[in-house]
Amino acid sequence: MMFTVTPRPQSGFTLIELVITIVVISIALAAMLGAFSGAMSHSADPLWRNKTIKLAQLYLDEILSKRFDENSPVGGVPANASTSCTSIGADGVETRATYDDVDDFHNTTNSVPVGASGTLDTSYDNYLIAVEVTCDDAGGAVNSSGSDIHAKRIKVSVTPPGQSTMVFYAYKGNY
Repeated sequence: MMFTVTPRPQSGFTLIELVITIVVISIALAAMLGAFSGAMSHSADPLWRNKTIKLAQLYLDEILSKRFDENSPVGGVPANASTSCTSIGADGVETRATYDDVDDFHNTTNSVPVGASGTLDTSYDNYLIAVEVTCDDAGGAVNSSGSDIHAKRIKVSVTPPGQSTMVFYAYKGNY
């Protein structure tokens, strides 16, 4: 009896199929890495935004707890009718510990933010703070004429390290 051997068909990959597979996987992998790297570069944004908001709130709380101006009574009542906006800024030689009214904080800048007690968590190093106080009588119109005013606009700018500046506003009324 005679057996005939028939050759089996080859069942592997050809070189062309292998190259095409490598190219397709490379393109898919590059697209996935590109998508993930974009998300990873902004992963700390909520952290620094939250810290920036907390720092601005710390400053605004301290500033808003002070009197409207030098002539206002503690507690603000009755409102001082002769308030003028001609002398915004610290009165004489004052330090942060002796600030007693809102406009004393005008032009306060801190490259190392500090709280009212003079200390702050070291995780806020390299945050920049700038405070500007202006007289505001008409919903955003700055009043520097020296006439009676009823509100002061407090602008606190906070710049986290390597990020853009976030600006916060508050108003203190002469009530």
